[in-house]
Amino acid sequence: MLHKNTAALLHHMMLKKHKQLLESAVRHASGHEDGDVRMSETRIYVGLNDSETRQQKYETEQYLEVLKDVCKKHHAAFSVDAEQGGYYHEDGEYTEENSLVLELIDTDKQTVKSIAKDLCTIFHQESVLITESDVKGYYVGGADSE
Repeated sequence: MLHKNTAALLHHMMLKKHKQLLESAVRHASGHEDGDVRMSETRIYVGLNDSETRQQKYETEQYLEVLKDVCKKHHAAFSVDAEQGGYYHEDGEYTEENSLVLELIDTDKQTVKSIAKDLCTIFHQESVLITESDVKGYYVGGADSE
């Protein structure tokens, strides 16, 4: 019978080796032996001014909480930033507004569209802007990783 610490060390070594093999397979499959992985980056820009009143009805933090709930509902990992910007309406009126910029990595298009439609409806927007980019990324582990 192995000592408890020895068993834990062996288990840790096996997990580390498994992780290395998995990372190597990902690098090989993606054609990037240097560790870079091709990913899609999608951003959804959501204005916070109401489409009819052209005014923000609630505090930005409240919109942020709703956005988080929508992402959880769709099982989407995300990052979000609050930004400020300005634009001209079709009638020539200039508006400044707070916006939330939702960033999704490697999320399928159907999920992106569902999230965008939900946010558009909930935040009472005429539309939201979606941008897509191909990016290279890589993961860096903590002190125990190579």
